[in-house]
Amino acid sequence: MSETTAVTADSTPAGVVIAESATARGRRARIALRALQVLLALFYAIAGALPKLIGHASAAESFERLGWGSAGMYTIGALELAGAIALLIPVLQSVAAMALGALMVGAFVVQISVFDGQYAATPVILIVPLTLIAWARREHNADLLRLLRRA
Repeated sequence: MSETTAVTADSTPAGVVIAESATARGRRARIALRALQVLLALFYAIAGALPKLIGHASAAESFERLGWGSAGMYTIGALELAGAIALLIPVLQSVAAMALGALMVGAFVVQISVFDGQYAATPVILIVPLTLIAWARREHNADLLRLLRRA
């Protein structure tokens, strides 16, 4: 009987059962985290960056009200698109989540100070999964530093 297929209380050590469970949980957690990253990337690309990069009237109006104009709108749109793409690149995942989180802090401040908090909850809600991704993928930061030092 192999340890991976036969699990009985008296013939297999308890550590094997825990290890198998941890492995299955770890696999499911990695899949769930990857799915979350893909969903966030799609959200930032489609709902965040696209309206700004095509100059949609609602985005243009908001940036005019801020006094940032089209240059600010295109810059924020480009940053959101870059972050969305970077969320899908393994070596950049953690850094992208941190950068998008910082962008969401800025969005929260703008929502509170300029737009009377109308949509202030959205950036706060998005910070939660971004923080999770940044923490869970933090080992990639060392890989990124090694790549940058080689260059």
